[in-house]
Amino acid sequence: MRPWLHHGKGRDRLRGPRPRAARERDHAREARRVKSWASHTLALTRRRRLVQLALALTLLGALLWGLPGRRAGEDGGHRHGHGTRVADVFERAGVSEFKEGQRGPGFRLARRGGGDATLDTWSGKVVVLNFWATWCAPCTAEMPTLEALWRAYRDRGLVVVGVSVDRGAPATLIDPYVRNLALTFPILLDPDSKAAGAWRVVGLPSTFVVRPGGDVAGVAVGAREWNSAEMKALLESLLP
Repeated sequence: MRPWLHHGKGRDRLRGPRPRAARERDHAREARRVKSWASHTLALTRRRRLVQLALALTLLGALLWGLPGRRAGEDGGHRHGHGTRVADVFERAGVSEFKEGQRGPGFRLARRGGGDATLDTWSGKVVVLNFWATWCAPCTAEMPTLEALWRAYRDRGLVVVGVSVDRGAPATLIDPYVRNLALTFPILLDPDSKAAGAWRVVGLPSTFVVRPGGDVAGVAVGAREWNSAEMKALLESLLP
């Protein structure tokens, strides 16, 4: 084994082979550094991929609907005063806007607690239609913000409607979930995902913003902060 070069005080000294224990400590230290670097790099890569996936799903949802997004200032876009462009409230809120005139597919679903409901049940109101499942972690993450939105605007012409796509709509899963999150907005059950299929849901959560009268204003695929200032600005612009 070749001797190793030791840098002493002001001079280099040749020493014999290092003890085995010292070499093992160095190897272990280097392995930890490599593992830490690899974990950090992998975490960054995963975050980038999640962001890219959310954007891709949103675009895919818009393409499946056949409804091109609209930016501020384009035909039918948001203008103020004498044609002055203002910030696109849809873009700021993270919602892909649909052109006006697109009706949402009809459905009739059982309502948690009894009875049934259709989209026309809330005709004349802004409907925030959220497709979710109990096993969906991003769905759970955004639920408190949907509840906060519902409580703040339910007397102002807005309703949040949750549609569970849990297979078979098991009450043993859905009821504790709703109670634990203290959800009070209407919950509909889509046990065979027929409504989700009709609405071309491509990922969970998927939330459609429906104008009073039934036209779909936009969609958000992935979790959002539904009680944020940007989201409130969007929804208030649609209130009757």
